[in-house]
Amino acid sequence: MGKLKNKITNYLKNQKNNTFFTKASKINTSSGMTLIEILIVLAIIASLMAFLLPGITSRLDKAKVQETKIMIGQAMNAINLYYTDCGKYPSSLDGLVTADPECPNWGPEPYIKKAPKDAWNREMSYSLDGNQFTILSLGADGREGGDGYNKDISSDDVTQ
Repeated sequence: MGKLKNKITNYLKNQKNNTFFTKASKINTSSGMTLIEILIVLAIIASLMAFLLPGITSRLDKAKVQETKIMIGQAMNAINLYYTDCGKYPSSLDGLVTADPECPNWGPEPYIKKAPKDAWNREMSYSLDGNQFTILSLGADGREGGDGYNKDISSDDVTQ
């Protein structure tokens, strides 16, 4: 009987060293995050977003104003090239894109590929008064007037 007992004991010892049995028999003692911990993490993330978001949007608005000024400057350059070739300013911004039958020196390539739009993807207005032209974007709000980033952006605001 002693031999059988030794064989069983040895067999059980060998089974304890077997990784399959040790992994399967372990009790999962790790616990996940509690609801309170999750809520605390979410509160921290929300407060960081509330702190950082206004700065990001402010910089984005400022960048759009700068982009619109650059677009107006490029349109002004194209209008001045048109004036050099044709001796007059175009009656509309479309005169920079399509050939003007009243200008024999137009082109041969368009002065700009398409009518310029502001950073808010709206058409800019163009007005001609004698030998003075004005290109205008209505700013972030798309309405005349306004303050801050909603202020109209004119070719008068752009220095060349």
